Amino acid sequence: MGFFGGQLANVIEWQEYRDDVIFWKWENDEIKRGSKLIIRAGQDAVFMYNGRVEGIFTDEGSFDIESDIIPFLSTLKGFTFGFNSGMRAEVLFINTKEFTVKWGTKNAINLPVAGLPGGMPIRSFGTFQFKVADAQTLIDKVAGIKRQFTVDEVKERVLSSLDMLLMKWIASEGKDMFNLQANAYDIGRGVAEDLDMELCKLGITVTGFQIQSVSYPDEVAAMQKKAAAAAMVGNINSYTQVQMAESLANGSGAGSMASDMAGMQMGMMMGQQMMNQMSGQVNGQTVQTAGSVSGAYPKFCSNCGSPTNGGKFCSNCGQKLV
Repeated sequence: MGFFGGQLANVIEWQEYRDDVIFWKWENDEIKRGSKLIIRAGQDAVFMYNGRVEGIFTDEGSFDIESDIIPFLSTLKGFTFGFNSGMRAEVLFINTKEFTVKWGTKNAINLPVAGLPGGMPIRSFGTFQFKVADAQTLIDKVAGIKRQFTVDEVKERVLSSLDMLLMKWIASEGKDMFNLQANAYDIGRGVAEDLDMELCKLGITVTGFQIQSVSYPDEVAAMQKKAAAAAMVGNINSYTQVQMAESLANGSGAGSMASDMAGMQMGMMMGQQMMNQMSGQVNGQTVQTAGSVSGAYPKFCSNCGSPTNGGKFCSNCGQKLV
């Protein structure tokens, strides 16, 4: 660092003290001879002269302005520092890292559903990611009038159109309104494409959009719980088998539960068997009485209830029929 005309050389750098700043403009009266430019990881440095971009530098490191930077500037290649004068220019630092932002619907979105004149109100939240894709466009559209640009300003733009885009991609694709979480990936991909088309006008690209949760009105949520409970009861045999398998797989600590489940299932099987036997006996007595009157062989076995087909012995259990 040297002295020229009683003036100190500059150190041009951006020490990021906030994680939500997309670009920051270094401003000074002039850049002195002997000044240094420091570019850190995840940063680009843009030199601007009279509001025009002169050069964009992406390599990280420390650079001498006079020997490393000026020779690469568009209209300032032949600039030489005077004894008492410096170069009047602006340096814009751009954060090139990817930003992750949380979002949530400001108001409930009324989705069109048959039978509900006003639609079904839902709320949702999740995250989206974006990064700077075109520094020149960002400078032309935003940086010319701002000293810095933050994530909240991008988020505000996204939220202003998010409700409309969610409704579009939920309704137009014919999604199941009561199981939107299952289609969250496809819906999020469609929303990301539309947001990217909008934000590319600012030199920003959307790299991802995720729907983490969809919430329904309390009445709809209660109906979903009842429907799930009814479905479980309707398939009680499968539920019992799964519970027994899990209990046995968990080791000795789950033996009591497995025993209870096995006992319950055995009781159900024994009850069914007893009902079958009683039904067979009743049918057998009725048939036998009819046979004694007519003098013919019974049509059904009195022991197991199987058809006799006119034989003297049951073809199923071997019981003598007369």
